[in-house]
Amino acid sequence: MDMSVLWRVVAAGSALLGVVAAATVADDEGSTIIAMEKRALERWGKGDPSGFLEISDPDVVYFDPGLEHRLDGLEALTRYYEGVRGQVSIDRFELIDPKVQVGSDLAVLTFNYVSWSGQAESRWNCTEVYRRRDGMWRIIQTHWSRTLPGK
Repeated sequence: MDMSVLWRVVAAGSALLGVVAAATVADDEGSTIIAMEKRALERWGKGDPSGFLEISDPDVVYFDPGLEHRLDGLEALTRYYEGVRGQVSIDRFELIDPKVQVGSDLAVLTFNYVSWSGQAESRWNCTEVYRRRDGMWRIIQTHWSRTLPGK
């Protein structure tokens, strides 16, 4: 076999292994972020917003259709969440089609969220941007919006 062909095959194989390894790392990071989100949502459904506060960055920004303006910073988010502490009660919830797009130190999580409290159903869209700092993922941007009921 011609050595130049051999080197091209080796280089192509190495590149493919690098892509596979990068995809595996991204999948692992995505699974980590989805698990963090689910744990925070489980606590939220029991009236405890601290799960989100604990994974939010000091520079977090937050949009919610119940607010007239964006909230800037963890202090503002904490004040808002403390106002609803103990008032949320969710029997069960589902994340529909969560997707995490991972960059070097940023990741974007998008999903549809459905929750049930008794017979009441609530549907939302969510986008959260996570930033990795000092090896830890933290939410730096949250945007919730209502979804039309499924048909």
